[in-house]
Amino acid sequence: MHTSTSARTAGAVNGTGAPANRFRWRVVDIVVAAVLGVAIGLVFWGWNTVGGLWFAAMDGLTPGLGGIAVGIWLLGGVVGGLIIRKPGAALLVEVIAAIVSALIGNVWGISTVVSGLAQGLGAELIFLAFLYLRFTLPVAMLAGVGAGIGAWVNELFVGSSPNIAKTVEFNLIYLGSLIVSGALLAGLVGWLLVRALAATGALSRFAAGREARRDV
Repeated sequence: MHTSTSARTAGAVNGTGAPANRFRWRVVDIVVAAVLGVAIGLVFWGWNTVGGLWFAAMDGLTPGLGGIAVGIWLLGGVVGGLIIRKPGAALLVEVIAAIVSALIGNVWGISTVVSGLAQGLGAELIFLAFLYLRFTLPVAMLAGVGAGIGAWVNELFVGSSPNIAKTVEFNLIYLGSLIVSGALLAGLVGWLLVRALAATGALSRFAAGREARRDV
């Protein structure tokens, strides 16, 4: 009895279910984070034109409303956090995606990486708030909102024309637009994307993939 109890205790301490191991990065986690970052960076690059035009059109209707187009640029943190489920995953994937977008070429240059840091940190803090234990649709949408707030704070102080110099009305409309866009275009779309990837079996090494199999 004592031996079996000790074995179970050792498994709880050293096995894959222990908190220490749950937070430990595996080689596959690092590889997938890099692949996700590059893939989402290409999405960012494509969205730079489409999203940029949408941003300008919405901002032309009501200054600040352009934030409704920003959500796709927040996908990295949400998707990285939902799939890898380790501390730093949301931040890392968003930053890698931002670097890829900057390297390929966009009008914002190196400031894209600073934006990626702020957005990734916003999503990361949401997953941290749930202790990296909950990865439901509401949590994904909150992570998108967190990334949007991170973008808002960054743009308030950083850039060639910081938003802090603009009106309170503009900043409130922009914040509201980012929250909605983050929840829908980053949170909801990111969650659906992860579910679609899991259904193909591509995430079989991750909890997200195992959950998808259980739901079938």
